[in-house]
Amino acid sequence: TTVSAFALGRFGAPGFPPSAVRPNPFQRDAAALAAFDDRPRDYEAPLLPAAPSARLEPTEDAPAAEAPLGAARAQLHETYIVAQTADGLVIVDQHAAHERLVYERMKKALAGGGVQRQGLLIPEIVEVDPEDARRLDARKEEFAELGLALERFGEDAVIVRETPAMLGAADVAAIVRRLAEDLADIGEGLALKERLEEVCGAMACRGSVRAGRRMTAAEMNALLRQMEETPHSGQCNHGRPTYVELKLADIERLFGRK
Repeated sequence: TTVSAFALGRFGAPGFPPSAVRPNPFQRDAAALAAFDDRPRDYEAPLLPAAPSARLEPTEDAPAAEAPLGAARAQLHETYIVAQTADGLVIVDQHAAHERLVYERMKKALAGGGVQRQGLLIPEIVEVDPEDARRLDARKEEFAELGLALERFGEDAVIVRETPAMLGAADVAAIVRRLAEDLADIGEGLALKERLEEVCGAMACRGSVRAGRRMTAAEMNALLRQMEETPHSGQCNHGRPTYVELKLADIERLFGRK
């Protein structure tokens, strides 16, 4: 009996010392039984985090709800901003909206003399096809005017040292690869300024707030106010709508109230 109890004890739950195994009552060892603590222990099994779907924001008393695009009330699936207006609600595609804002700011900066650049703390090396690397390097002076400082790095890569400041922490590799694709379509004969819409659009698309990013109430409301001040903010660079609006009367009609 003593040997079997010892053997069973070795197969106890991981993390519990052998002394935690309840003594065999047939051993008639009253002292061992009295010393054993078999009260239930506090334990909570780890759970996987639930997939984010919606997040509410505290209601503000500020007059933002009276603004054309209202005040942010929630973020759905970390992709759509729900704002309450004076007579309904607005649903904004955060990526499409920010893409348009960045694009318009880039055009305005270029018209005003150039795009402000920010240096990367660690220059980023982006691997591309050798032919793409050649095309990008051949246009490096033009890219510098657009706020992107890059040069060839070996046969099949470019190194990026500066990016447009307005893009913030952008996906540099995605921007470079998208520009490489556009250069292949543009060809050698045209200057980038002649295809400014495509080039700025590519940089704006990859440098914008991405779908899936959680935004604070302040960030969402700032985006709404910037949209109100920006021309053509109702659609992104690809022609898709950046927001849809539902009047209260439309919502009531959906629920059969009117």
